[in-house]
Amino acid sequence: MKRAYINLLIGLVSAAVLTLSSLVNVYALGSSQTPQSSALGLEATIPSTPPSVAPTLATPTNGQSFSSIPVTASGLCTTNLVVKVFDNNIFVGSAVCSGGSYSLKIDLFSGTNSIYAQDFDALNQGSPKSNIVSVSYSSSSYTQAGAQVTLTSPYGELGANPGQQLSWPIIIGGGTPPYAISVDWGDGTSSTLKSSSFAGTINLTHTYSSSGVYKVSVTATDNNGVTAFLQLVGVGNGQIMPSKVSANQNANTPTKYSLPWWSLLVAVGITIPAFWLGSRHGRAVLIKKYSR
Repeated sequence: MKRAYINLLIGLVSAAVLTLSSLVNVYALGSSQTPQSSALGLEATIPSTPPSVAPTLATPTNGQSFSSIPVTASGLCTTNLVVKVFDNNIFVGSAVCSGGSYSLKIDLFSGTNSIYAQDFDALNQGSPKSNIVSVSYSSSSYTQAGAQVTLTSPYGELGANPGQQLSWPIIIGGGTPPYAISVDWGDGTSSTLKSSSFAGTINLTHTYSSSGVYKVSVTATDNNGVTAFLQLVGVGNGQIMPSKVSANQNANTPTKYSLPWWSLLVAVGITIPAFWLGSRHGRAVLIKKYSR
């Protein structure tokens, strides 16, 4: 009987190896959407440790004062990871680290701003924080017109399969409604124009026609002409060609595997014969043993 169980185990291991070898669908950075239609819909993610090296924040520098926004945040980072910048612990922009560095435009809050950056991998695991930079911002333009307009989002990057709609929640606040929102999706298509009569969360939608990593720029203007800006990372899932990476972005394709339906049939096809052969061999051994 031991031999029968050994044969069964060998059959199961063989089926598992064959199944894993057939997991061939690769997804792009930030993909949280469903697999391609040719897949069964099961998905496995290879676990990994979080990024261990903190990025740096070289600009702006401590003690700077600004009277206009946006300003440039830049520094060193780990190539192909997403860099998210936070101001007073609120997310204010993201970019893909390319060639060991990053650069993006961010808004500031009125008064004192404590800014830092973090690297994030495809599993949204964060690195240690960068150095913290303290700067100040004051502008008479929005003071005269009304309160400052702010933009943020729960996501620094989001992805969808090419041809499928991407929905991105954006949080707008401050200023005087209604707001006019313009979104450049970074893929050369016309900007999305949207209006909102109230502060709060609005959903921006877009469909990428091909795989790639794109710089998304969101601009919101209130009724008094006060403007806010937010830079994000948009992803068209799939294998990314260099020509499909938008300006100042770099391809990052951590491997997520989708399970084709036929691999399950193959696994079952191997497991059942292995079990039958193992059982048959076990019965033969027992008959030979007790017929002596």
